Order: sequence, then structure tokens, then C-alpha cells
Amino acid sequence: MEWKKLSQLVERKICYGIVQPGKGKNGNIPVIKVNNIISGLKSITELDTTTHEIASKFQRTQLFGGEIVVSVVGSVGNTAIVPSSFKGCNLVRATAMVDIKDKVLATYVMYYFKTHEAQKYIESRLNTTVQATLNIKDLEEMPIPILQSSIILRLVSILSALDAKIENNNKINANLEAQAEALFKSWFVDFTPFKDQPFVDSELGPIPQGWKVGKLGDYCETICRGLTPKYNLDSKEIVLGQTCVRNNIVTLNNARKHQPKGKTEKKVQQWDTLINSTGIGSLGRVGIVYFDYNYVSFDSHITVVRATNPLLRPYIGRNLVSRQLEIENLAIGSTGQTELPRESVKSITLYIPTKKVLESFNCIIKPLSLKILKNIQENQRLAALRDTL
Repeated sequence: MEWKKLSQLVERKICYGIVQPGKGKNGNIPVIKVNNIISGLKSITELDTTTHEIASKFQRTQLFGGEIVVSVVGSVGNTAIVPSSFKGCNLVRATAMVDIKDKVLATYVMYYFKTHEAQKYIESRLNTTVQATLNIKDLEEMPIPILQSSIILRLVSILSALDAKIENNNKINANLEAQAEALFKSWFVDFTPFKDQPFVDSELGPIPQGWKVGKLGDYCETICRGLTPKYNLDSKEIVLGQTCVRNNIVTLNNARKHQPKGKTEKKVQQWDTLINSTGIGSLGRVGIVYFDYNYVSFDSHITVVRATNPLLRPYIGRNLVSRQLEIENLAIGSTGQTELPRESVKSITLYIPTKKVLESFNCIIKPLSLKILKNIQENQRLAALRDTL
């Protein structure tokens, strides 16, 4: 084995993307952002765009497919291989392009970025004066262990098979989530099972007799923001950030390890609902906690909602998942400094079904959710095996 600098492996010079690409989808050139890398570059239609005029000034990062893209600002160190269908796209300033001609070697390097050693290297070189940033020079200097080509080929084959299984589980979970959404809509938006029952007027419109209307804060023991963590890759304690809330589910993917702050540290519980509460892009995104671990905290960019009555927790989670756009619109502040006030979360109005209805709903939704949890846990084991290899 020999070690080479990352800059020695590339076809084109490593560099970051467009400094000011503009906003929205009114342009013609799709651009990859950090959140796109984290979510896995599934579809070019998910990307924001910029104009031909702006993109023409940054032809150095025009993509042809097969390049590695790396997040270098904010949530640093996330990577993905650019699919061939993304040919013609570009990058934003918070991401960097690493163009390695040998695509097997490129995939190997992409996997190396996920290792403890690579992440320790990145963490040791972060500039955190304003927000975490990895300089291109440090990225170029990053040491990469180069093995025999036959070993690299075998390793990439095994790791890719594990990732394919993880992706298949994600697709199954997306289907299960769609079923959960459909069930909630049928019961609590269309009132399909209750059509034959008497309805009464409320401030939210007609609702089945016996149901109540109230504020979220009236039914919750906890609506709070998390901690400002001190990150430590060698710790066993985990802290959830905004990138852990995706597709209505809270996972440990992209979670970071941190130094515990004591017994009073806030921990998530099973059936908690997490809301991304600062910044732009993911603010208002909602996810439900299906796992039950006692060592997982959450950071100050997340609001945790926990109903006082455990019977209500699955229902409140699905209710907030169905209202993410409404929650996003509760944010205050200027661009880049937006946040979701806790008082606004507490003031969300919702109706509360009867105990009998909640028990019936939970009998259906909990087994479905536990199937999702089983796939999440299998993915965690597969990811751990992949990263160990």
C-alpha cells in the first residue's frame, strides 16, 4: 500500500462551484447543493437551477458524470458520485468537484471519505470561524491509501452491493411512508371511516362528534430546542442534526458524535416528532423517531415535540408530517437567519380524536412503523459493515 495526495489522482483540478448561482428553478442549468449530496443525487428534477450566463463563468466545475462531489461548507465531508444522467449540471460554492478518471478508483475514494480516518482528517482542518468550512488546499492535500487494483476492485464490488441493499430498503420505507400518509389522510382529512357519524362545527370546520380542538402546546410535555454540541468522533454519544430528518423519518444517517454534557442532556424518545427549525432549505421539515435508544441527543437547530399522553404521539407525528409547508411558513427572520419560534409551534391548532379512535389508529400505524424501523436498523448494520470494510 502507498499513500497519495488526493490532488495526485484527479483528471481536473479540484475546485468549488458557482459562488452565487441565484435561487429557484427559473434557470436552465441544474446545480448540486449540499442537501442534494446528502439525499443521494436521485433525480435531476430535484435540483435548483442557475442561468447559462452564470454557469458559463464556472465551466471548471461543469459535470459530465462519474465525478465525486464533496460538501465543503456547513455539513462537511458528505460525498456522492455524479450519475451520468446529471451530465451538464454544475455545483455551488459549498461543494467541490473531485474528477478521477478511473471510475473504480473514484468509487473507492468516495467510500474512503466515509471512513473514521478520513473524517478525522477533515475535522482537524475545518475553519469554524463563521461556519464549518474545508479549504480546497486541505482537500487537495488529503492522503488517500492506494491498494492493489485487484483489491480495490473487489472492495468496491462488495461495498456497492451493500449500498444497493441499503437503497432497496430505503425504497421499501418510502412505500411504507406513503401508506402511512394515505392512512392519515383517509382518517383525519377525509374522515372516511366516520362518514356515518354525526359531525359538529369547530374552528377547523366540521369534525366528528366527541373530538376536540386545541393548541399543540396544550397536549405536549415537551416542545424544545436541543443543545450546542461539542463534537468528538471518538465518543459513543450521538447528536442528531437537520440532515437526520428526511422523508418524514428520523435516522442516524449523517448524525455526529459529541462529548456528553451531563445527565441533564436532552435525549430523544421513541415517537418524538422532530422539526428542523433554523436556516433555509430544510426549515419546517418534519420527521418521526421510530427507534428507542437512550444515547441520542439533538442539536439547537431542531425542535422536539413530545405529547404528554403517549397515546397521542403517533397521531401528532403524522399530523405534523402532513403540515410541513404550513410549519415552514411560521418561520420568522431574514434570509439565512430564519428560524421557527417555539411559541409558534405551540400555537399550532389541531383536532384531537377520541381515545377509541386513537387506539384503533395506533393498532394500524405502529406495526407499519415498526417495519420501517426494522429496515432502518438493518441499514445501520449494513452501513457499519460497509464502513468497517
